[in-house]
Amino acid sequence: MKEVKSPKKPLIYYYSIVLLIILLFNILVTPMLSRSQVVEVDYGTFMDMIEEEDVGAVQVEDTRILFTDKEGTHVYQTGPMEDPTLTERLHSAGAKFERVVEEPASPIWSFLLTFVLPILIFVGLGQYMNKKLMEQAGGKNSLSFGMGKSSAKVYVQSTKGIRFSDVAGEDEAKESLQEIVDYLHSPQKYTEAGASMPKGILLVGPPGTGKTMLAKAVAGEAGVPFFSISGSEFVEMFVGMGASKVRDLFKQAKEKAPCIVFIDEIDAIGQKRNSGGGYGGNDEREQTLNQLLTEMDGFEENTGVIILAATNRPESLDPALTRPGRFDRRVPVELPDLAGREAILKVHAKKIKTAEDVDFRTIARMAAGASGAELANIINEAALRAVRGGRIIVTEADLEESIEVVIAGYQKKNAVLSDREKKVVAYHEIGHALVAARQTNSAPVQKITIIPRTSGALGYTMQVETGDKYLMTQEEIENKIATYTGGRAAEEVAFGQITTGASNDIEQATKLARAMITRYGMSEDFDMVAMETVQNQYLGGDASLTCSPETQKEIDRKVVELVKAQHEKAKKILEDNREKLDALAKFLYEKETITGEEFMEILTGGEEK
Repeated sequence: MKEVKSPKKPLIYYYSIVLLIILLFNILVTPMLSRSQVVEVDYGTFMDMIEEEDVGAVQVEDTRILFTDKEGTHVYQTGPMEDPTLTERLHSAGAKFERVVEEPASPIWSFLLTFVLPILIFVGLGQYMNKKLMEQAGGKNSLSFGMGKSSAKVYVQSTKGIRFSDVAGEDEAKESLQEIVDYLHSPQKYTEAGASMPKGILLVGPPGTGKTMLAKAVAGEAGVPFFSISGSEFVEMFVGMGASKVRDLFKQAKEKAPCIVFIDEIDAIGQKRNSGGGYGGNDEREQTLNQLLTEMDGFEENTGVIILAATNRPESLDPALTRPGRFDRRVPVELPDLAGREAILKVHAKKIKTAEDVDFRTIARMAAGASGAELANIINEAALRAVRGGRIIVTEADLEESIEVVIAGYQKKNAVLSDREKKVVAYHEIGHALVAARQTNSAPVQKITIIPRTSGALGYTMQVETGDKYLMTQEEIENKIATYTGGRAAEEVAFGQITTGASNDIEQATKLARAMITRYGMSEDFDMVAMETVQNQYLGGDASLTCSPETQKEIDRKVVELVKAQHEKAKKILEDNREKLDALAKFLYEKETITGEEFMEILTGGEEK
């Protein structure tokens, strides 16, 4: 899509014009207006006026003599002569030796010249500049400097625009939006059937899933103008400016209809009213929201204007905004599944050179839970790694390492662990892997490393599911908790003491155990009663408890019991496999990084006999 920018002259252009006019006025106009009518006379006339005592003021200069009559109403000028007695005769005639003012002494003319004329000039310049600024600001209903003008970026059809083929991993969302494209291409068949397209379509999903790209793809497929603006750009310091921007945006959209208006992060202006903010519920944000509601479903028809909006906080939107007739359709843009991740990786891999043996299926499995933006970053990190290695071909090893960079950060090459710490970290990571391998329904181990990372991790164990899982049983969650506690359990079994290295494991295990009791109903005492509610499901899924203090104490007790039971189970597994634990820890200590195949080979060695 190609952005269309309207030509605008900067304010310095108008300031330069004003400065030029002032300079011309001072240089040319003022001297012409202030020049007096000086009468040129000969020296004889000057002498006759002295004899008649008709000389008032006299100013003798080297090149001329200026003088006035007795009343001082006229100014005369004559040339100098060799006359030694001139001064004495002037004094005898009652003349005064003082500066002769060449300006006429008219107070009316002086008032007009020094006061009225400059005011008229500056008023005219001010009117002209105000007219130009109002034209740039979007009309007479807008305030100066464009505060009431919509700052939406306008894009038009381009041969290099984004198409649906450029957006992978969101097949359901594309299918829902394809109908809009068809309507913009052939609106008559919908009109004949009496059907009308939704006025607004709300794209909801986590950050980085491609909501903005989908909106641009709709405009690219339909070949219509595309207006793009962020919700936060409507919010202004001055009351009424947000509503003015909404009016201006829809005015422009109607002029270019059929078109698409895309409002990103609409929750900035679309939050539920009376939820705080202004006094009496009538603040600037609410006025902006009210204007948006009016434009979307008012008395005036917006034929041919399709509104797309994106948000990752749909639960915070005002019900009047999401009711039928406004945002009629909600299109979820979720995190891609395994097939979607593979498709996204292949789309972004077209921009780089990859080896022929790269298995994108394996990379997609390793990147479970990644958004489209994160997958694009993984491809870019792999290309950067290849360049750092002096290559132009990206290998599968580059892609695997880039996943680790996104998950745990870069390797800390200057971090040197002591032998004791290195051995503890080796046992810790093998503890996680061994507990996971000895339990059923656990994800296979893909890689184990004890190389420190910039995220603060001294090592990590990567488990990769063979496919997407949408449901987890109680046994699977308990096994996962046991795997989290496996690192601390290995330290206890091998060294008889514990370290601070399990802080993140403790946090994850506690979070899972609490969710089992408060949200998943996996407790006999509380059964299917929800003890907490999830807020902002697309932004971390923070939860808040909705129970009494006494119940909270009981929940805390059950969480401790659950984690403690899985911790004991992990210790029992490691004690029963002590020889394997020591062998694997020694192997990891020596190699620092081992694959899942190497791990399973040592773990299962001799077991078939």
